[in-house]
Amino acid sequence: MFAIRFPFFGKIVYVAEPSAVRDVITGDPHRFHAGEGNAGPLEPVLGQNSLLTLDGDEHMAQRKLLLPPFHGERIRRYADAMREAAEREVAGWPLGRPFPLRPAMQRITLEVILRTIFGVNDPARRARFSDLTTRLDRVSTPVMWIPALRHDLGPLSPWRRFLKVRAEADELIYEEIGRRRAEPGFERRDDVLSLLLQARHEDGAPMSDMELRDELMTLVGAGHETTATALCWAFELMLRHPRVERRLREEVADGGGDEYLDAVMKETLRLRPVVVDVVRKLMEDTEIAGRMIPAGTYVVAAIAVVHVRPDVYPDPKEFRPERFLDGQAEPYTWIPFGGGVRRCLGASFAQQEIKVVLRTLLEAARLRPASTRPEAPRARHVTIVPSRGARVVLEERLRPARVTSSHPFATTS
Repeated sequence: MFAIRFPFFGKIVYVAEPSAVRDVITGDPHRFHAGEGNAGPLEPVLGQNSLLTLDGDEHMAQRKLLLPPFHGERIRRYADAMREAAEREVAGWPLGRPFPLRPAMQRITLEVILRTIFGVNDPARRARFSDLTTRLDRVSTPVMWIPALRHDLGPLSPWRRFLKVRAEADELIYEEIGRRRAEPGFERRDDVLSLLLQARHEDGAPMSDMELRDELMTLVGAGHETTATALCWAFELMLRHPRVERRLREEVADGGGDEYLDAVMKETLRLRPVVVDVVRKLMEDTEIAGRMIPAGTYVVAAIAVVHVRPDVYPDPKEFRPERFLDGQAEPYTWIPFGGGVRRCLGASFAQQEIKVVLRTLLEAARLRPASTRPEAPRARHVTIVPSRGARVVLEERLRPARVTSSHPFATTS
């Protein structure tokens, strides 16, 4: 256990011992408030109705509405959209020239989100969503982490720019909600928006447009950037360990199960967790790991520290997927998606997408790192990304490319 004092957020207490981590992330949700812990940086973008910013009974009620669309069988149906997005993206990569994987992975994961969450299949409409998502990501960074900037000081101030782009994004989301409500037979669609429009609270009331907006924004924010970053780290680590790449390519070529693919995914998320903190705000004085922590303190389960404990993972800094072939990790020692009633709702979705995209890209292309120097972790929003965007070189296409005119590399590949 250790404490760090952060500007604007005060003293934050970190725990990194598995039993203490368990106590924090599975503790009484009325005592351990995750919503308040998240709301500081996230509420301006996600809203007050977001699953990530709610607590207690309100959180559980909203979570029940969101669970059915993420049922295992329904998620498996989304695999085709994931594979098609990856195939479309890799077809436009330039041969023999360095480029960053991060924007490429972001294009894949955003297309998947727009098709499976929003049900948007029209390329022109997807382009509008993509543009606004990129712009909102850019203007939200300073106001998320520096609350003092949340004042309108004129057209050039960060807050005014943020409010302008957020309003444009909201207008597009509300427009999509209205279009779907008016669409005959939308009940037969299986995208998440169509399913949420049919969801009902315990009193029989449907979700309001504002609730829908906040949850859709949450699903985009939580399921787009994080998965894209995990895919970047998977390639950054795998390509620098030829033994791992060879074994994974053999499994993919064999067309059998995906045991080693699953192990590579898990080892990537162990060594490079995309989100490194699980935050709770204490509503009462609480004893954790033998210490009394006062009410009002932010307590954090330090994912990145737990994942490199040498008593849990021998040679913890080594990228060795085989460690996950020997059995499941001990409880609360592998927690890239958190745990308890606040475990990431889209964990199964994200893990499937990582594996589907990895398999598709390995079947289509042979890559190498653009530099011999490994990329260091760097903070970006609430995620930890490769410092140079996971730069690679496409050495060989393993299937013919079909480049569309809308692809960023269409005129140069």
